[in-house]
Amino acid sequence: MSLLVVGLSHRSAPVSVLERASLSADAKVKLLHDTLAAEPATEATVLATCNRIELYADVDKFHAGVAELSTLLAQHSGVALEELTPYLYVHYEDRAVHHLFSVACGLDSMVVGEGQILGQIKDALALGQELHTAGRLINDLFQQALRVGKRAHSETGIDRAGQSLVTFGLEQLAVRTPVAEWAAGKRALVIGAGSMSSLAAATLARVGVAEIVVANRTADRAERLAEILVASGTGVRASAVPMAAVPDELTRVDVVVSCTGATGLVLTADDVLDAVSWGSAAGPDAAGAAWSVPVTERGSAPDPAPQSPAGLDSADAAGSAQASAGLDSGLDSDVLARLVAAARAGGRLADAGAARTISATPEADGCPVGPDGRSALTGVDANSLELHGTWADQGEAAAQRQPRRSTRTPAHATTVRLALLDLAMPRDIDAAVHRIPGVRLVDIESLAEASADAPMAADVDAVRGIVAQEVAAFGAAQRAAHITPTVVALRAMAAEVVAMEVARLDGRVPDLDERQRAEVTQTVRRVVDKLLHAPTVRVKQLASEPGGAGYAEALRELFDLDPQTVASVSRADAADPMNDDDPGRAS
Repeated sequence: MSLLVVGLSHRSAPVSVLERASLSADAKVKLLHDTLAAEPATEATVLATCNRIELYADVDKFHAGVAELSTLLAQHSGVALEELTPYLYVHYEDRAVHHLFSVACGLDSMVVGEGQILGQIKDALALGQELHTAGRLINDLFQQALRVGKRAHSETGIDRAGQSLVTFGLEQLAVRTPVAEWAAGKRALVIGAGSMSSLAAATLARVGVAEIVVANRTADRAERLAEILVASGTGVRASAVPMAAVPDELTRVDVVVSCTGATGLVLTADDVLDAVSWGSAAGPDAAGAAWSVPVTERGSAPDPAPQSPAGLDSADAAGSAQASAGLDSGLDSDVLARLVAAARAGGRLADAGAARTISATPEADGCPVGPDGRSALTGVDANSLELHGTWADQGEAAAQRQPRRSTRTPAHATTVRLALLDLAMPRDIDAAVHRIPGVRLVDIESLAEASADAPMAADVDAVRGIVAQEVAAFGAAQRAAHITPTVVALRAMAAEVVAMEVARLDGRVPDLDERQRAEVTQTVRRVVDKLLHAPTVRVKQLASEPGGAGYAEALRELFDLDPQTVASVSRADAADPMNDDDPGRAS
């Protein structure tokens, strides 16, 4: 076995690199074709998800294989090899098997124990089979990985250690509120109709949203998903709309989940700003019931309001800053005045780890920002909001230097108008939307930050034990399979010897009748089988142990087996990778 895997994942690379390195469907096909065309590789497949890109191949040369696979990944991902190399990891032979089995069990997932990876491994195998790039080793490896993953989920409580990325994302949106309570009665928009979007829609229906709207570029798929949701028995209302209707739907929904294969942004900051601004102008009931989250974390009182860039404390100084900034940036003075007012009123950036929301603390003396922080910013473009975010960030830094008070958070809370969950890689939703008041964003990057501190269940250790057992069994089966062609060739040679000796006996004793000839033939065969049984069983056992690869060569030398006969058996075995009767097949 010369299995090699070269890849990168959320554990080795930042989200920004994973986004740029993501592979489209066409890119995966071309990558596999080019991998087989390369000299070191004889079979291959690619496992590409939103959190990892891994190229698996059976290679005859380790160093040449690493160099070739790394170059191909860089070439087809569009990221320069020099930039990609620091984030790549390499696993070989048993370590490569251990890695894939760990991935299949959810041990290497962003959310430990999630089961969606099994479907993605199945898709990777199916792609290799469809393109005829997966041979005996890749088929055995990925099929066994699926069995190991299923075993881990059925024999341990790894499901309790983790959860699907969708569920985890919804929990981050709901903050400390139970998801079912948070979702009750809400209207949701799901963008995309692929496997992850379908899972998101099913999860939303299960937790109790009132209505789901599905938007997809292919209308048939969106309509089919909506029909499935209606028939699910959850009582959710579901409908399909074209992608062109997304801007209108944004003004009507409370939650958006997006996971498409688009290479560019699906929702820009301006799209989201227009939607929440429209909702503000139309009134609080225009887009469904609003929901709230605490202004501050850990029960502390609101932090001091941030200052403007110059730290101005008077209206005159603020006016001076407006004039200066207006000349430099070309911003409308009225817009700038509202931004200054928003910053001074407490509209700081409150980063809760997994999601980011701008919260505006209402003041008793009639703050111009308004109680929900939106009215003063209606119609402000993304560049202006970026300026506001800079001031807010400075205020946050200053506030963190102040001692925390132990008083409880006031009863008032900030209204979240629109909750966004972006599960796509590369991202579907502009990260700048987290600076828009009333918008809460959870994306892959923030999920990674949140899951880093998630507690590990005790069952993780049990799964690691299963992985270790299965890796050892798979390696033994592969090593035993390596000697099988030699054992088959040995038995074929013995059968030929028996046939020649029986023919010679017929010439010497022509008077034997059919019954006698059959009895003699059977006796000779039994003798040969008994002589070969113990050595062949033992050589398989020895060959399955680490370092047992030399036993096949010894057997060929001892019995002077024809190398061409052994090679022909190997080719016939490789031509039928789905043959479950092969004694060397992993189980």
